[in-house]
Amino acid sequence: MNETLVVAGREVAVSNPDKVYFPRTGHTKLHLVRYYLAVAEGALRGVAGRPMVLKRFVNGAEGEVFFQKRAPAKRPDWIETVELSFPSGRTAVEVVVNDAAQLVWVLNLGCIDLNPHPVRAVDLDHPDELRVDLDPVPGVPWSQVREVALVAKSVLEDFGLAGWPKTSGSRGFHVYCRIEPRWTFTEVRRAAVALAREVERRAPDLATSSWWKEERHGVFVDYNQNAKDRTVASAYSVRPTPDARVSATLSWAEVPGCEPEAFTLETMPRRFAEAGDPWDGIDRAAGSLDSLLELAAQHAAAGLGDGYWPPFYGKQEGEPPRVQPSRRRAGRDGEVPAPAPGKSSGPTGRRRTTVPLVEIARAAKEAEAREGLERWKQRHPEVWKHLGPADVLVDSMRGRSSTWTRIRVNLSKVPEAQRPPQEPLEVDFDPWRGIRPS
Repeated sequence: MNETLVVAGREVAVSNPDKVYFPRTGHTKLHLVRYYLAVAEGALRGVAGRPMVLKRFVNGAEGEVFFQKRAPAKRPDWIETVELSFPSGRTAVEVVVNDAAQLVWVLNLGCIDLNPHPVRAVDLDHPDELRVDLDPVPGVPWSQVREVALVAKSVLEDFGLAGWPKTSGSRGFHVYCRIEPRWTFTEVRRAAVALAREVERRAPDLATSSWWKEERHGVFVDYNQNAKDRTVASAYSVRPTPDARVSATLSWAEVPGCEPEAFTLETMPRRFAEAGDPWDGIDRAAGSLDSLLELAAQHAAAGLGDGYWPPFYGKQEGEPPRVQPSRRRAGRDGEVPAPAPGKSSGPTGRRRTTVPLVEIARAAKEAEAREGLERWKQRHPEVWKHLGPADVLVDSMRGRSSTWTRIRVNLSKVPEAQRPPQEPLEVDFDPWRGIRPS
């Protein structure tokens, strides 16, 4: 069964409109489409003219997700596209949404949130957005995330940029800045590294710019969201959470008292109708990165190298040796943590280490991995009492077309005599099983 909607002068079919996308709230695929139509002006402001990765939940928010960079071969002739090149050297033709009809077509593919690149299709080499992604480590309260957002606002203003805040719709917070499209991805990321370090300098107890999870505390300012090929859920995106939470644009006056659970698929249309979009002026506020790049140059002159890049990028000029703390070569007495039975590598690969890590789970879903962690916790209560939230390292790992979850535990705080050995994984998922190498 299809339902045909007339949107932006076009007929757009919505297949399986009654399919439940959010089991706990009862919202269907059609509810999702009608939500986006109700806030279309704001949602389009976040994605218009930008190539988009299709993050598809064909079985709803609690089903498996896969990422599709390439636009479907079978598509209406009114769907716009542009060809992108990636750091790997590959290319892909991606969808570009410019009106509400194209937006509904994308939603019909199973997209729940929208994930555009920080560039416009008319100039793929020069971003027009600087994205400040605030990612709290486990156990950090929401009040601290808000504090760091306000520090970021102050830093941006001091360096001549206007920040536009929004909840991420998950655990974190985003601040976007429109910038003049005259800097490369590498330069924009360099400015983001300088910004992250300045936020950390001003609030060292609250925020960190450390890339490695083993060194983080408080709220991580994720500068690598500005690297080429990275996408972030855009404004008004519905997130795949049980309560259908939304990435909500805010005014700065709202930030000190905002609560992320207040913004959902159910509540946002009314808020938008009554108050409009707090980001209405963002496209008229493009600023310059010159001051932040001057700060980056000062950092370099003081001996600070580049920030670490994600592992799937090639080694970059000025980047420190790309070895996480737990994998840095120790002295003669260093050890290589044993892999789980049946595995060729352990929680730190094959390098010597001074950090005692054990691997708990490799799972297709984070919830499944956390269930494995809970079983491990129940078996080792005497160990668990020594651990804090930051000692549980939850990594989202890239598979072929989707992500999977790895959980490790740092036993540094556990007395050496009480540290359990590496055991069989509680959940043993292999994302490459059945896939033959090309």
